[in-house]
Amino acid sequence: MGKFTQDATKLLEYVGGKENINAITHCVTRMRFVLADPKKADIKKIESLPSAKGTFTQAGQFQVIIGNEVADFYKEFTSIAGIEGVSKDAAKNAAKDNQTPLQKAMSNIAEIFAPLIPAIICGGLILGFRNILETAVVLQDGTFLAGLDKFLWIIGEAVFHTGIPVGICWSVMRKMGGTPMLGIVLGLTLISGQLVNAYGVAGMAADAWAPNYVWNFGFASFRMIGYQAQVIPAILAAFTLAYLERFFKKIVPQVLQMILVPFCSLLLAVMAAHFILGPVGWKIGEWVSAFVMAGISGKFRVLFGAVFGFFYAPLVITGLHHMSNAIDLQLINSTGGTMLWPMIALSNIAQGAAVAGMAYLQKKNAKAQEVNYPSMISCWLGVTEPAMFGINLKYQWPFYCAMTGSCLAAIISTMFSVTAASIGVGGLPGIISIFPQYMLIFAIAMLVALVVPFVLTVMIGRKKINPETGDLYENDEEPAAEAAPAFTAEQMNETFAAPVKGTVMPITQVEDQVFASKAMGDGIAIDPAEGKIYAPFSGEITVAFPTGHAYGLKAANGKEVLIHIGMDTVELNGKGFTPHVKQGDIVRQGDLLTDVDLDYIRSQGKPVVTPVIFTDGTAVELLKTGAVNACEKDVIRLG
Repeated sequence: MGKFTQDATKLLEYVGGKENINAITHCVTRMRFVLADPKKADIKKIESLPSAKGTFTQAGQFQVIIGNEVADFYKEFTSIAGIEGVSKDAAKNAAKDNQTPLQKAMSNIAEIFAPLIPAIICGGLILGFRNILETAVVLQDGTFLAGLDKFLWIIGEAVFHTGIPVGICWSVMRKMGGTPMLGIVLGLTLISGQLVNAYGVAGMAADAWAPNYVWNFGFASFRMIGYQAQVIPAILAAFTLAYLERFFKKIVPQVLQMILVPFCSLLLAVMAAHFILGPVGWKIGEWVSAFVMAGISGKFRVLFGAVFGFFYAPLVITGLHHMSNAIDLQLINSTGGTMLWPMIALSNIAQGAAVAGMAYLQKKNAKAQEVNYPSMISCWLGVTEPAMFGINLKYQWPFYCAMTGSCLAAIISTMFSVTAASIGVGGLPGIISIFPQYMLIFAIAMLVALVVPFVLTVMIGRKKINPETGDLYENDEEPAAEAAPAFTAEQMNETFAAPVKGTVMPITQVEDQVFASKAMGDGIAIDPAEGKIYAPFSGEITVAFPTGHAYGLKAANGKEVLIHIGMDTVELNGKGFTPHVKQGDIVRQGDLLTDVDLDYIRSQGKPVVTPVIFTDGTAVELLKTGAVNACEKDVIRLG
């Protein structure tokens, strides 16, 4: 009997049996299933398996988090099930059958806005600060505050008026595998200074357009309208450009592609954007704004708020919550503010309050607190994934308590028509983005979002958590720790050393949701500048993927580290990697683990950003961001 025979046999039963599996594959941490009927998967039983660290569904794939030993688990599972695995791409293609056209469209839009969120939040904070400044202070010309207010508008305008169309076009081209620079150029044509600014269109008299602001081709003429802050026209134009580029790449000979493909695709896309898609998209945007405003501000606004407040957190699980960014931006552009975003901030606050309840219940469990406190703080600062995936969904009842508190807070928000001037930090600092006249009501709603989930979580948890240990009553005993290999005292006390030269960033900024949400553990990410990966600690290589793209290391001090080089690089089947270690090897800090051909990986369309994850539950404090050298210390502090 193999190490995972029992768990693999039970997992086969819990996913609905062999006949319910259309395809199966795995990556460095997860089993990926494409199920014929996802409803047959018994999630509660699956997550009770000792080998399973959690489950989630993404892009039509049911994924079970196993950890560093997933390759061994996968071999036993496929042997027991009598199923041949498929490639990751094949699994993705099979998974499309589990998505409706609407789900595919929403997923695509959500992925477009994900990389734009940092800039949107930055712009929101700036506009929120200006909002308070202009309301609370009499700004006189020649004073510091008046100059600051005017100066900050440069950033606010760049983000919301001009940055949004350009950013959307860039993001769409990047997602669709097109040429991002063409997307940037397309976006710039939508906000050109030659056009009438979108905010001035309504005030233009009918006889003021011609001849300066009209393209007259003799047989037809078109008004020269800009699309500052417009979301839908930019999305339509960018997808058109992406498909045109694909089309011309197929029909134009390779020798002429550099000349003809960019010219033909960009020219036709710009024409379509200004002559057809822009006007149509503008009208669609007005309809969307009117529909949402009717729900938020109409006679059923309290019911709308209750439903949205209750179900927003489950929307985050699907990754589709970024759809709300498009609606918020459209509302801000059309009405001057948004009543949707305040409810999103309240939902995030409620999730953090539920974690605070768990922290109170588990105050005698030091290991749990290492996860509880960082997750709670990050949640109240707008990053909910660690709290939701790492704690609330794990125990389930805190998640529902948070949904209840969010629902009640959203009712208060919509009842009094609380409005934000812009999108801001989706947590406690979010109050700065609320129009001053609504701040008191929003503060009351925040208090409800804090108190209700906390109280409910504690009340229910008293019956589930052992107050003496901070563990669930049915799971009081911790598994015995494995004996660590013999190392020197110096190696036992080593400080973490950066495994690669590059740019360090928070783990929450990586594209892969499992890493970004810290479901596998806390850590950092490094965008490599050189292709040499070194051991951050002395220890034993516990995982060395045959493809060379991921390594697990059990350090001399007991810490367990996973280094995953790039995103989706398992699909390269080892090309671009030259491993220097194998599983079971003992390495010293600074030993070379692998050589990586970064240029090759990038040429295959794979990001090279490298997550470094502490899979043993160790909390990580990032001490610096930006450039780091290989083997540089004092980059992080371990909890």
